[in-house]
Amino acid sequence: MKKKKQRCGNKKKMSNEQSLAFKSVKEWVFLSQASSSSSSALASCSAASFVVDDFGVQKSLVRGGEKVVFELHSHSKFSDGFLSPSKLVERAHKNGVKVLALTDHDTMSGIPEALEAAHKYGIKIIPGVEISAIVSPSGEPQEEEPVHILAYYSSCGPTRFEELDELLSNIRDGRFLRAENMVQKLNKLKLPLKWEHVCRIAGKGVAPGRLHVARAMVEAGYVENLRQAFSRYLFDGGPAYSTGSEPLAEEAIKMICNTGGVAVLAHPWALKNPAPIVRKLKEAGLHGMEVYRSDGKLAAYSDLADTYGLLKLGGSDYHGKGNRNESELGSVNLPVLVLHDFLKVARPIWCRSIREILAIYAEEPSDSNLARITRFGKNRILKGGSSLSCGKDLIDHCLPLWLTREEIVNADFEAIKLKLSSPPVNEERIQVLVEAT
Repeated sequence: MKKKKQRCGNKKKMSNEQSLAFKSVKEWVFLSQASSSSSSALASCSAASFVVDDFGVQKSLVRGGEKVVFELHSHSKFSDGFLSPSKLVERAHKNGVKVLALTDHDTMSGIPEALEAAHKYGIKIIPGVEISAIVSPSGEPQEEEPVHILAYYSSCGPTRFEELDELLSNIRDGRFLRAENMVQKLNKLKLPLKWEHVCRIAGKGVAPGRLHVARAMVEAGYVENLRQAFSRYLFDGGPAYSTGSEPLAEEAIKMICNTGGVAVLAHPWALKNPAPIVRKLKEAGLHGMEVYRSDGKLAAYSDLADTYGLLKLGGSDYHGKGNRNESELGSVNLPVLVLHDFLKVARPIWCRSIREILAIYAEEPSDSNLARITRFGKNRILKGGSSLSCGKDLIDHCLPLWLTREEIVNADFEAIKLKLSSPPVNEERIQVLVEAT
């Protein structure tokens, strides 16, 4: 038996740097449990219970030990995914995911449902969105190509949400026109696809995308599968391809940065000329790029990220298609140091964002400003029993769920709580309980 154990040479104890990183990541992941004085989840995830492989990915030493798995790229039925947000969260839980970013295309409408489901399973949700944009390395229109920028936000969501929502709404409106143009092009190619068919697949209120058109083509019998629909007709620049009203990628990144988000370039391997594009997006404020997939780290893109000082991240880009070619939810193994680097950049940004949203409420404790705080939390009007009697109680309840003790002990937060230490002028009791996310 000893010889067999010795053969597992690819497993080794965490280094001191990895142990400290693991402790920091774990503390953030299990904030809600810690704030509820529950130590079981934390105990089962102690650094001593883990080894790492040659790539720095966590491996559990003890039976029942759980890795801290991050899934940073996923889609639901609110864009072009096949699962509802609640079903997506359920699947994530079954796959051992502890942190899930829902990053639907050009909408954050699925976040509240995801948060409600996540509370049941003890999963942490990062409110996210994948923004459709265009970019040209030289600035010339003929060199434009589509690009997707992932945005990751704090538990409160974006600051100045209305500005981001307007941008996303304009993109979604353009997606309708784009999908209609695709259908018209297919019709001219002697494929009489019906617009109503595409809309039915997309679902009520969902802006149709290429995947919805492709699914309609499969159902109508014009192609054998989704892969064939894209390879023959819908690929970038293909005979049925059409552009929408996407903003410049630089504008999308600046919007993300100005609303308290972390901006990450999605699937750079889909770009025709990635190097000058990455350089241009870095200048606009890009924080990171995807370099990890379920089949491992892509060296060329990892080197590109190093060249421009970008975070190296990744996710499955899960849609729930149910075919063998799709990466499973939670299948991308991100090393513990990668997760730590991500949170090291993201947490100060999110902390400032939360502080800004709370400061607005402290200046004017109105219902509309309260809604900014609770936009992505599950809100419940209490009927009888205890309630939160003033804004300070609300803040005292929320902050330990969102921030670490060190982040909370801050003069700005203390000033906000001082302003909210008395009931609002109208003396109405705040009866909103923001549950752990």
